[in-house]
Amino acid sequence: MTTAHLNPALKHDYVFLIDVKDGNPNGDPDAGGMPRIDPITSQGLITDVAVKRKIRNLISLTRQGQPGYEMYVEEGVALNPQIQRAYHEGGANNTANAQEWMIRNFYDVRMFGAVMSVGDQTKHAGKARGPMQLTFSRSIDPITPFEAGITRVAPNKPEDLAKGKVTEMGNKHYVPYGLYRGHGFYSGALGTKADISSEDLEAFWHAMTMMFDHDRASSRGEMALRGLYIFSHSDAYGRAPAHKLFSLITIKPLGHSEARSWDDYADRIDINEDAVPDNVTLTRLIG
Repeated sequence: MTTAHLNPALKHDYVFLIDVKDGNPNGDPDAGGMPRIDPITSQGLITDVAVKRKIRNLISLTRQGQPGYEMYVEEGVALNPQIQRAYHEGGANNTANAQEWMIRNFYDVRMFGAVMSVGDQTKHAGKARGPMQLTFSRSIDPITPFEAGITRVAPNKPEDLAKGKVTEMGNKHYVPYGLYRGHGFYSGALGTKADISSEDLEAFWHAMTMMFDHDRASSRGEMALRGLYIFSHSDAYGRAPAHKLFSLITIKPLGHSEARSWDDYADRIDINEDAVPDNVTLTRLIG
């Protein structure tokens, strides 16, 4: 297998495929937690933020305690104290020094970028532009969200038991099946500025391939990464437009929302490897 995708000095554009079975891949808080959906096409959506959260969690798990792999955006951790660490622990005496410390110590700042001038602070770390970005993922075909009523045999309050109440009612939103496609971009030029290493890229690709295996939850059903296709250019700036490379990977839609497994799409994916430009390398990590 080529190692071009591990070179932080090159530009990389990639396509990833996520599927879900009997689960809610990304609930919409504005719609009572229902699966996100395009109201015009009825295609399902997964936000880039949801995918980044899973990547952060996996890297935090696998790189725990390793210098340079802390997360700035971490569950249950306020952002302002994270920024102030640059001044107290890192000895920064200005915004530029603080930003350098944040990039060096926090993986997600280094890779995704961050706004570090939030809140009421006299000392902050400005903004860092990350070389790695992702799009929303969109389902190949329309999805049909369902809602299942559920009961719990343990009431919340003791007084409810005294009144004879023995169950609590609830619901779960789910999609019977959906295959989602997303795109990602890595800039070798910005990666060089952020001092991205091959180890950083290896951690990212590993997190992409394994993120769902360590993010199991009853609400998400069965989720998996079904495809990860990386186009690596021969330089930092790119040798072909990303959209033209993405067009080499096509998935023929079913035209309806009746899909119920990966088998419904497995033979509908076409990868035109013969049309990949000579100065671009295609690495198929998954699929």
